[in-house]
Amino acid sequence: KAVVSTQSGHYGRGVNEEDQTRIISMQKGGDVKEVFSRLASGIEAVGKSVKDASGKEFLIDPKYGYMHSCPTNLGTGMRASVHVDLPGWTKEGPGKLEARCEQLNLQPRGTRGESGGQTGITYDISNKHRLGYSEVELVQCMIDGVNRLFLEDLVLQKKHNMF
Repeated sequence: KAVVSTQSGHYGRGVNEEDQTRIISMQKGGDVKEVFSRLASGIEAVGKSVKDASGKEFLIDPKYGYMHSCPTNLGTGMRASVHVDLPGWTKEGPGKLEARCEQLNLQPRGTRGESGGQTGITYDISNKHRLGYSEVELVQCMIDGVNRLFLEDLVLQKKHNMF
């Protein structure tokens, strides 16, 4: 396994994890458009580099998207996520948040990854699906769902007298 990152930490690339390659774009704040734009540029640059070096391109099917070794990422392979504090949902319990995320086609995780468990009130919320949707649709699903969870969390905070 290997991970390469820029000095700013906004862009990285992992090799030989469950996918042959993983291209990551991230930053603090809420500018998802900037993160997505940087990701698209990064994918294009990595693809060009691979083609220049080997003469081959990433394998992509017009219907199913990019071909990966990890079946959970079949399709675009796009996992768009944000870290968000949800104290009201935390008070409700993890089962209720998981059920609500299921309704919104989202996946909640702890901030230490899918197997790192949940601590505190901060969650990593991402799109659940990868197959059958475009990258733009998946990012929009995540944005809409997180906005909905945030507004619902304010109601839950009030319910539990948290402010």
